[in-house]
Amino acid sequence: MATGRAEERGGFEAAVRGGLRVLRERWTRGTRERGGTAAFAGPPRPALPSAAEEVDALQALPIDVQLNIMSFLSPQDVCRLGSTSCYWRAAVQDPLLWRYFLLRDLPFWTSVDWKSLPDVEIFNKAFSEVSDNALHNYMAVYKKSCPQGRRSLKSSRPRYGAVTSFLQSLVTQAEPRFAMFGPGLEELDNSLVQKMMTCPEILLVTGLPQRQIHGIGSGVSFQFNNNQKFNILTLYSTTSVERRRARAEQAVAVNRMFYPENSTAGNQQAVHYNVIPQIKRVCEVVDGFIYVANAEAHKKHDRQEDLARILAMTDPALGRPNRPLLVLSCVSNVGVERIPCVYVAHQLQLNMLHQPWMMQDTVAATLAGLPSGIEWLLEEADCKNAQ
Repeated sequence: MATGRAEERGGFEAAVRGGLRVLRERWTRGTRERGGTAAFAGPPRPALPSAAEEVDALQALPIDVQLNIMSFLSPQDVCRLGSTSCYWRAAVQDPLLWRYFLLRDLPFWTSVDWKSLPDVEIFNKAFSEVSDNALHNYMAVYKKSCPQGRRSLKSSRPRYGAVTSFLQSLVTQAEPRFAMFGPGLEELDNSLVQKMMTCPEILLVTGLPQRQIHGIGSGVSFQFNNNQKFNILTLYSTTSVERRRARAEQAVAVNRMFYPENSTAGNQQAVHYNVIPQIKRVCEVVDGFIYVANAEAHKKHDRQEDLARILAMTDPALGRPNRPLLVLSCVSNVGVERIPCVYVAHQLQLNMLHQPWMMQDTVAATLAGLPSGIEWLLEEADCKNAQ
C-alpha cells in the first residue's frame, strides 16, 4: 500500500526528499577542493573583505559551512541577514539555498493558487541535472509561491479597495451563487456541509431552499464576515442511502452527475465526461465552483477521474468564461494525515485549467481553512462580475 501511495503522488514526495537529502549531504560533506567553490552552483561569490575591514566569525567560515548554517534558518531570517552587508546580500541569494527552502517548506503550505503553483520541473529535475548555467531563480519562486508572500502582496494593495468594498455593500446586489461538488463531500467521515450548516461563528445560515433557479433548487444562503451573502448549491453524485451503503461496504458508488464519452488519443484512451441536463442548468447560472477534494493520505484516489469531472463542470460552453474555482483539499479531522496541497494541485493537473483557481487546506470537523478559501472566492467572483 505504501508503494501504491508513492506512485499515486506522482513522485513529488520522493523528488522533494531526494533533493533535500542531496543538498544536505553536499553541505555537510563540504568542498573537497578548498581552492574554489565550483561544487556549489550559484552566482559568483563576492571577494572576502580586505585585512583592513572587520571580518565577523560567520563570514570567515568556508562557503559550504555558511550555506549549511543558513539552511537551518527561516527564509525570513535569511533575508534579514542579507540586509546587513553587501557580502551577505549576495550570499543569501544562493540558488541551492533557496532550492532547499522550497523543497523543505512546500509540503507544509496550506494554500496555493493559479499564479503561485511551482512548476513541476522543479520537482522532477534531478539535482545532478542542474548546471551552473541552467538554474531557476529559486528565491523568486519561493517568494511567489509561499502563502506568506501572497498575503504580503495582497496587503500592499491600495487602501481604497476596502472603501469601495464598503460602498458596494450598500448597493443591493444579487448574492453570488456557487456549485459545490466533489468526492470530499461524500467520502469523509465528517460531513463538511453539516458542519457549515451548524457553525454560525464561521458561516451564518441566512436562507434555506425556498425557490428555484431555472428549475434547480437554490441551495443554502450564507453570510460571511457579517455582511457578504452568497449561495451554495451542493451537488451530490448519489443519494444519501447509496452513500451510506458504499461507505459501509467500502465500495465506490456510481456517480450520477456525469456520463462518460470515451475518446482515443494516440495509443492511450482518455475519458471525457459530460454533465447530465439538470447539472448543466446549474453550471449555466452559477458564478463559480467549489470542488471538495479528498486529501486523506491513507485513501486511494483517482485524480484523472477527478480532473475529468472538474473539466466537465467548468466547461466554458456551459456559462461565462473564467469563473473562479475554489478547491478545498479536505480531510475529516485534524488528526488525519493529509497529502500536501501542492502535491494535490499537481495530481489534479490544475495548471491545465483556464480560469482562476485556488487550493486551500480544509478540515471538515472544524472548518479550518474554509474562511480563507471563501474570502478568495468572493473576491474573484466579484471581480469577474464587474468585468
